[in-house]
Amino acid sequence: MIDPTPNERAAILHGGDMAGEYLDSLAKTDLALFSNEEWQTLLEVIVTGYCDYLRELAGQDRSRLDGMTDQVPF
Repeated sequence: MIDPTPNERAAILHGGDMAGEYLDSLAKTDLALFSNEEWQTLLEVIVTGYCDYLRELAGQDRSRLDGMTDQVPF
């Protein structure tokens, strides 16, 4: 990703946190020992965590922007 936005950076960190939780649940850290299913699940956890958090942040931004509409002078 080139020049990520602040929301994208936050979502990346959130996806990483979710991956850490998944790794803790497996009690594994050596990716070479992962089964195909564990590897796929790790990727899904990261991508889903990233996308869900990015959508959540976008919703917060939208709510904040919608709340400012009365302040626009035109």
